[in-house]
Amino acid sequence: MTTPVGLGQRLVPALLVRDMGETLAFYQKLGFRLTGCHPDPAAPSWAEVKRDSVVLQFHTEPPCGTPPTPVCSGTFYIYPGSVDALADELRGKIPFAWGPEVMDYGMLEFGIQDPNGYYLAFTEPN
Repeated sequence: MTTPVGLGQRLVPALLVRDMGETLAFYQKLGFRLTGCHPDPAAPSWAEVKRDSVVLQFHTEPPCGTPPTPVCSGTFYIYPGSVDALADELRGKIPFAWGPEVMDYGMLEFGIQDPNGYYLAFTEPN
């Protein structure tokens, strides 16, 4: 009998962005901090941000074989300690795409859309 191989401990999306400066400024409003950039901190083509255990990477050049513009057909769900507390922290800093509200599927959540069109939903069981 073989032991299944684990998938690892985390997933780090690497997302194409239109404007690195605008993207980093947006995520800093969300409380993320810059943890890495390349090649030049003043004009990076790749950057990484982190808040708590959530890590996102951004790049300005599409990797080989990927679409030339930012595109995502889904939503990135993030589970904060408290949806209400995070909504209170962010209210007035950025517009909410929806919520906070209890969704049909029983989760309390609110959503935002970043400058590249990516949706982030902050959610918790109701």
